[in-house]
Amino acid sequence: MRFALALGLGLIAFAAVGEAAPEAAPRASRIHPKPEVPPRAVPSRSLTDDVRSKMNENVVTIMAGSPSGTDLSTAYEIARVVDDGDDLRVLPIVGKGAAQSVKDVMFLRGVDMGITQANILKHFAQTDELGSNFIDQIVYVAKLFTEEVHIITRSNIMDVQQLNGQLVNLGEQGSGTDITGHLILSTLGVNAKELHLSDPEALEKLRSGEIAAIVVMAGKPAPAIEYVNGDGLKLLPIPYTKELEDSYYPATFTHEDYPELIPKDQTIDTVSVCTVLVAFNWGRDSLRYKKVAKFVDAFFRKFDAFQQPPQHPKWREVNFAATLEGWHRSPAAQAWIEHAKETTGTAAKNSFDSFLAEAAKVSGLPVSDAKRAELFRDFLEWKKAKSSDQ
Repeated sequence: MRFALALGLGLIAFAAVGEAAPEAAPRASRIHPKPEVPPRAVPSRSLTDDVRSKMNENVVTIMAGSPSGTDLSTAYEIARVVDDGDDLRVLPIVGKGAAQSVKDVMFLRGVDMGITQANILKHFAQTDELGSNFIDQIVYVAKLFTEEVHIITRSNIMDVQQLNGQLVNLGEQGSGTDITGHLILSTLGVNAKELHLSDPEALEKLRSGEIAAIVVMAGKPAPAIEYVNGDGLKLLPIPYTKELEDSYYPATFTHEDYPELIPKDQTIDTVSVCTVLVAFNWGRDSLRYKKVAKFVDAFFRKFDAFQQPPQHPKWREVNFAATLEGWHRSPAAQAWIEHAKETTGTAAKNSFDSFLAEAAKVSGLPVSDAKRAELFRDFLEWKKAKSSDQ
């Protein structure tokens, strides 16, 4: 009995010691710490990281207008023509019109360029809405084509002055159509009741007689009204008055532009504005500037492709070297154009020198410096005329 009791107590004591043993390890480790394990080596840069970096460095974005205008289709055509795989990719962004595109270029992260209108730039410069130094903040990459002002009315409206006091839709509030439409009507002395509906909704209300007219800004033929059936609707002429000359160009619509709205052999007078591709005036050392510069090189270098089918016929109006008076051109664009002029001038001079050498062999007479300069000017004019005829 005593032996059994002693044996039981011994087993209990042994079990207690066994349970307490794990506690000794932490105490021992504090007295004799284990050697520190060296930090793991930083893993090497992965292929995914390299691809991500390259794709982001070679992507530029263009903020364009809504699908109902021509700005968005223009941005898509630019993206298609200049695309160079992962080395250069253009991402068009659906925007809210020409006025908002300017604001997005100035303030929205990730927006490199935008398509707007020259009169919108002038409006912001005059109002200081985007800051007193707005002219120095925005640069233009290139003047593009013109966009026409469309005023669609019912057949009983014969003159723009009849819109006085009438309900007229100017598209989304704050858009380029809104600003341009308001400025034109005001300049012409028309005080209309302005609405801000979508184009499809406005067309329905125009057909039903609830409103008197809608204004659409787009390069002809405008997607929003290209397939509008007559339904008693027509395009209203806009007179090109002296007051409109500073900001707008005269333009016309023909039957070929809108067969359902204009009878054959008739034209409708209107006005147009110049669209512009703009960017923020980034410093030359910034990544954003370098991205725009890379785009400029591809855009100008491949420019001939824009004037070929299936691109929009409006591209044939574009001269990328044309200047926008009162505004700064992008330094990258200016440098490209100056280099192109210098290269073209050198090539023309070399060609002219060969021409003179051959002429001298035939005539046997030397050409004076004065005569040489006169002939070179004539030679350049001849080349320019020959190029425009092709």
